[in-house]
Amino acid sequence: MKIREANKDDFPELRHLYLESRCKSFYWADVEQMTLEDFDQHTLEEHIIVAEENQSILGFASLYLPDNFIHNLFVHPEFSGKGVGTKLLQASIEKMTQPIRLKCVSKNHKAMKFYQEHGWRKVVEEGNLEEKYWVMVYKV
Repeated sequence: MKIREANKDDFPELRHLYLESRCKSFYWADVEQMTLEDFDQHTLEEHIIVAEENQSILGFASLYLPDNFIHNLFVHPEFSGKGVGTKLLQASIEKMTQPIRLKCVSKNHKAMKFYQEHGWRKVVEEGNLEEKYWVMVYKV
């Protein structure tokens, strides 16, 4: 598995991966409202890295470098639990200056557990009743 910077040629595959991943794992969200174009809007002005194997994208992370913030980290559902997220998380940490922050939807228990197992800690829960999320921080 190789981690590399994304390029515009990757965007069609990334759009599909983002949509499919959210539709399958965001049980609390209205999937009818999700579109392929969400990827472009949700990663605007962000640095995107991809995990690739055999010329297929297995996952990606989008980073807002000015704030040392991981905005998105998604793994294709077929490759969940195979180390893709860990590699993307490590590469993201290496690209930024600590402390690094991210937000994780409170209802996303699987993601919350993943981050905590990798040394992230919860700082504060924010958002409204329907869209609560934890601000998490990583610092060695």
